[in-house]
Amino acid sequence: MMKQIFGRRKASKTADKELVGGRRHAVLNQQSGSGDADLSGQQQVLSGTGHTYGSGNRMGFQESRINDALFSSYFRTLPSIKDVPNTEKQNLLIIKLNMCCTLFDFSDPTKNIKEKKIKMETLMEILDYVKTANTKFPEIVVEGITKMISANLFRTLVIPPREKKVLQAFDLEEDEPLMDPAWPHLHIVYELLLNFVQSTETDAKLAKRYVDHSFILRLLELFDSEDLRERDYLKMVLHRIYGKFMVYRPFIRKAINNVFYQFIYETEKHNGIAELLEILGSIINGFALPLKEEHKLFLVRTLIPLHKARCISMYHRQLSYCITQFVEKDGKLADTIIRGIIKYWPVTNSPKEVLFLGELEEILEATQPSEFQNCMVPVFCQVARCFNSSHFQVAERALFLWNNDRVESLIRQNSKAILPIILPALEKNINEHWNPAVQSLSLNVQKLFSDREPELFAECVLKYEEDKVREEELKLKQAAAWKRLDKIASAKVTCGEAVLVSPTLPRQPSGV
Repeated sequence: MMKQIFGRRKASKTADKELVGGRRHAVLNQQSGSGDADLSGQQQVLSGTGHTYGSGNRMGFQESRINDALFSSYFRTLPSIKDVPNTEKQNLLIIKLNMCCTLFDFSDPTKNIKEKKIKMETLMEILDYVKTANTKFPEIVVEGITKMISANLFRTLVIPPREKKVLQAFDLEEDEPLMDPAWPHLHIVYELLLNFVQSTETDAKLAKRYVDHSFILRLLELFDSEDLRERDYLKMVLHRIYGKFMVYRPFIRKAINNVFYQFIYETEKHNGIAELLEILGSIINGFALPLKEEHKLFLVRTLIPLHKARCISMYHRQLSYCITQFVEKDGKLADTIIRGIIKYWPVTNSPKEVLFLGELEEILEATQPSEFQNCMVPVFCQVARCFNSSHFQVAERALFLWNNDRVESLIRQNSKAILPIILPALEKNINEHWNPAVQSLSLNVQKLFSDREPELFAECVLKYEEDKVREEELKLKQAAAWKRLDKIASAKVTCGEAVLVSPTLPRQPSGV
């Protein structure tokens, strides 16, 4: 009995040497595939994340807590992986991966300075190992890497959920973006994840046990981070996952779609819409023809409704690119897209109108003449309304459509239908608009038509003048009717009788 007790004490004193040399019994068990191996005796985690990181076999990886007083003694510099024999490299890598699962409080830069430095150096060493690997990663390494990445990345974001701020009057463009104080360590973890996913030594069939649906959903949650640097890395990582794990492609598209649905119909607050659209732009570019019904539904139910959000300026460039990709893939979708954009056309938001006009120009530029004829009437009815906008930038942007050769060619081919629609708006601008630049541009557009097709122009001007005369006559009739009503009301108010409208009073059409 005494020998057993002293033997245990002696074993505890030599534990550190066994860890460094890679001769610990549990590690050897893991190498041989034993399911009861335990690495929880390695560097522990100060506070567990509570998040799962995959659904495969855990191979003995566990998270636990240690006493803060013992922290410094457990967290120490280990030998470099390059300096140990090849037979010990994997054991030491696992130990270091476990050690890097330790989480620190980066809001206090004076706390755990030494340990943070050791962790950063260890992360850099692991990153170098992944970059220079020349053999397939075994399952224990794949699990260790995904476990460490999950422990560091999958966290509650500092900013509260945006849903709580829907009714608050704040602008995402004006608010100062948050810079995560933990970024010096996080960016190494992201770089490690990026290199791990795109490495030729990572077996997709093996890795998908740990880079599973749960892992992907947690990555998508991080897209709401206010730190632009984090969102850029997430964009690259998710795109590489989409390319490497083909079986996940429908799931990723559906998961992104759900993020958009929540943004459109519930919160209208999300920091990563632009990055997600950028990923989708690349995905849409690779769609095979003819387009599947699933992709067309995504366009109608998700991309087009994204135009209604108030903060569209945050992601409009990426959205416009996705929309244009659909037009280039299938020209028949141009009519559906243009009518959808007109449906969400802003009424009082002038900067948003300028964005819509720019997007409309890009769509028209990619539209075939046969498809243009299907939508030209609603398009130029809306353009004519923009001509008369009191905001000079909206009016100017609408008139600048004639500077685009492609759009101008489409207008010229269909001038008989378009000129009668826009001529009244042009005349109103020339005679009444307060901005001289808008007046000048309107005169130039009018001159293009008069010089190119004088007969059509003269015919349209004549019709415009006739309509104007009829409108004046109608106004006189309406004024006379109101005068008559006023006279009847004045005559009856003295005797206290109820004022009734005479059935003989002419009734004007409701559309006037």
